[in-house]
Amino acid sequence: MGEIIGVLAAVLSSGLGGTSVGATRYLVDSLDQLAIGSFRFGIGFVLLLPLALLRGDRWPERGDWAAAVGLGILFFALFPILFNASLIFTTAARGALALSTLPLLSLVIGAALGAEALTWRKSIGVVTATFGVAVALLSDLASAPSGAWRGDLLMMAAALCMALYGIWSKPLIRRSSPIAFTTMSMAAGASCLILLSYVRDSFAPVAGFGMPQWLGAFYLGAFGAALTFYLWAFALERTTPTRVAISVTVNPITASLVGAWLLNEPLRWNLAAGIVAVFAGIWIATTERRIEAAGASG
Repeated sequence: MGEIIGVLAAVLSSGLGGTSVGATRYLVDSLDQLAIGSFRFGIGFVLLLPLALLRGDRWPERGDWAAAVGLGILFFALFPILFNASLIFTTAARGALALSTLPLLSLVIGAALGAEALTWRKSIGVVTATFGVAVALLSDLASAPSGAWRGDLLMMAAALCMALYGIWSKPLIRRSSPIAFTTMSMAAGASCLILLSYVRDSFAPVAGFGMPQWLGAFYLGAFGAALTFYLWAFALERTTPTRVAISVTVNPITASLVGAWLLNEPLRWNLAAGIVAVFAGIWIATTERRIEAAGASG
């Protein structure tokens, strides 16, 4: 039951991540990506810290501090920098598909490091969900600028950062708690982004912010950072990195739905087909243990 809850938390986390794409695209006309990341993870840290203190959560032990900070820089600083840089060279659709290699990377790297077993059912589920993303984005994949492969590679590098974070953070989260570990890691990443933004004078446009921009920034911090990545850590505590990572295929689906709602972008038949394939893949990859247990009891 705990593993099912973990998978559901991961799906909700990725769904919220997809809605954050819409908020980011709204703010990108007012603020550069470094400053957006600074607001997102800075506000997320400010919201998570009092919660962790009030709950009396167990913080990472002193021996785990370096790892928690390093993983925070990997995930909350390097990942968004690579993610945003990739979209300079490639389209959002191709970038979303490249990011969907995350579960495959998690599966292969996790097996190589002995973090989890490589099974046929998980492999088929990962491939099915990734295929669903490709189908959902079918109408947008054909158009690509010259040299888009560079953006695709940068996005795959971002996915690699995410995969390594998922694998390496799991034992650290179990030794502390999801909220406290996420708070410490997010503080490290946010500090890097804020420093870079200060050096580049990325905060200058904030003086002209109105209420819509502040609401967008708060949404990113509260839901796109604090809640999203708490749920991600909560899921990693309860299930395998691959089963958590496969939920990222929900991200472009929710991003497309939010785009249709907020930005009047068209919805096509392939999105519905992609949604079916994505959730079929997630079901295949995450029901393995229950099926095996049923067979053993029979």
